Formats: sequence, C-alpha cells, structure tokens
Amino acid sequence: MILITGGAGFIGSNLHAALYADGQDVAVADWLGQGEKWRNLREHPPLQIVSPDALPAFLESAPALQAVVHLGAVSETTATDGDLTWHRNVTLSQMLWRWCAARAVRFIYASSAATYGDGSAGFDDEFSTAALRRLRPLNLYGWSKHAYDLWVAAQIESGAPAPPAWAGVKFFNVYGPNEYHKGGMISVVKVKQDEVAAGSPARLFRSTEPGLADGAQARDFIWIGDVVAALRFMLAAPALGGLFNLGTGEARSYADLAKAVCAANGVAERIEYVDMPENLRGKYQSFTQAMMARLRAAGFNRDFTPLEDGVGTYIRDYLLQANPYL
Repeated sequence: MILITGGAGFIGSNLHAALYADGQDVAVADWLGQGEKWRNLREHPPLQIVSPDALPAFLESAPALQAVVHLGAVSETTATDGDLTWHRNVTLSQMLWRWCAARAVRFIYASSAATYGDGSAGFDDEFSTAALRRLRPLNLYGWSKHAYDLWVAAQIESGAPAPPAWAGVKFFNVYGPNEYHKGGMISVVKVKQDEVAAGSPARLFRSTEPGLADGAQARDFIWIGDVVAALRFMLAAPALGGLFNLGTGEARSYADLAKAVCAANGVAERIEYVDMPENLRGKYQSFTQAMMARLRAAGFNRDFTPLEDGVGTYIRDYLLQANPYL
C-alpha cells in the first residue's frame, strides 16, 4: 500500500488516479470537507480515507506501506496563520520523515518553487544547508517549505536516520484537472479560461518590475501529466535522495499563456492589463524557471509537454466537458 497525504487534492488525486489504474492499493489522508473536493476521487475511490488528525493512529496500525507521498500542506501563498502553517508544513512533515526512517519506507514530500523567493539566488536545486541558506522566500508558505528543506538537510548532514529512498520535490506552476477546489490558488490557466469563456479578455497584471513589459512576467508552467510521471518515476527509482525541481526547464510568459487559452477556445487574442493587488506586491514572483539537470541525471527522461499542448488538452478535454474531473 502507498499512503498519499493530500491525496484528494490536485496533484494527489491525479497521482492516485494513475496508481488506481494500475491496481495499486492506496490510502488517502485528507479532508473532503463540505464542498466538491470528493469529486476529485469519484472515478477512483481509494482503499481508505484517513482524517489528517487521525494520521498518527493510522500509522501505528497501518498495513505495510511501501511508500509515503506527502503532499498535504497549507499551500496558499497568501496564508497568514503562522502557527497552523508551521504545524502542518513542518511538524507533521518531520513526524512522517522519522516514521519512514524508522520503518525503512520510501518517502516523497512536496517542497515548492516558492522557496526560491524572487529568484535572485537562482533556481538551483542543490541539496546542502549552505546552498539552501542562500534562499529568501517571499511569503509564509514558501518560508515553511524552506524551513523543512533545511531540517531535512540537517538530518542528512548529521547522519541521523533517514528513509531508504527519499525526494523533496520543488513543484513549479502545475496546471490541469481536479484543481477546482483551490479557490484563489487555482492555476492561471483555469482563471484565464473562465474569463475567455465568459466573453471577456484575458486579464493579466501590469508589470511592477522596472524594464519588464506588461505580460512578460514568466513562470515555468508544467502540465499535471508530466508531474504524475515524475512522481511515479520517484516511486520506482532504485536509489533516490535529494531535492529535485519539477518544472519543464523553460519559463513562458503570461502573455504566451493567455494566447494559448484564446487559441484553445478558437477566439481572437484579447488581453487586458490590470494593476496588481496591493496584497501581492513584494510577494510576487515575476520569473521562475526550473533547473532540471538533477532530475534528468537521476534517470527521468520524459519529454515535457509544451505549454500550448498542455493548455489545449486541459481546456478541450476537461474544462469544456460536462465532467471536467479526471
């Protein structure tokens, strides 16, 4: 059995769908709540759903686990509750690391590209305390993920017990089906699709960076299918240990993304620029681009889906369908 924390969420439910198709037994630790999040699992119910509060008790009596994929977290870049964020993103993650180390269980956990802050220190996923200390996250969420990466580095460098195979995954800008519960953290692709489908222009933030044109802000956007393929590689790799970026290695502009959304809908390009909200100023990454050499060196050789192809697939095969879920 594999345990996926956050398994009813966006990335977790897509990974679960792939494992379910293979006949793999999976337990999901997550809250379904009162909304539509359960629909992320409707086509592929897990063997068991565990409340995160009950996770310690579950682990004490769980059947033999071959891996824990830890994706559950406070993931909002606008999060303000420091105590809750630390507990879920650091304390719980430390408990799972120690549990997997004690029982020789493979461990994969979600870090984030938000740990890179404004990108001035680069996007190198070098795994060492010295390298990590150069990073300056811009928000509470990114800081909590960074704090956990530093803790893991300290465990490895001190020779403390560690899982037999493990990976911290620095996800870049992931988009695809089953993200509909994410509210304000939903992908830009979905937001622009809703605008274009309503007959409005695709609205993008004006640049706040001197010398950077409106719409030229760029991110490393990655299709969820590529993310799932990388996670499945990590679950099967015979030897694994370290932090790994997970993007495409190619930054694309928001203007490119908006044009791809218009093209997938068969409408003329219409882009409108609006002022960035005050609560995002100083916390907004104008550029991200994953350095992918380490994951490639580990043996992951899949070609990444071009932005236009991924956006087109997402819109035509999911967002324009009566059932947009995977």
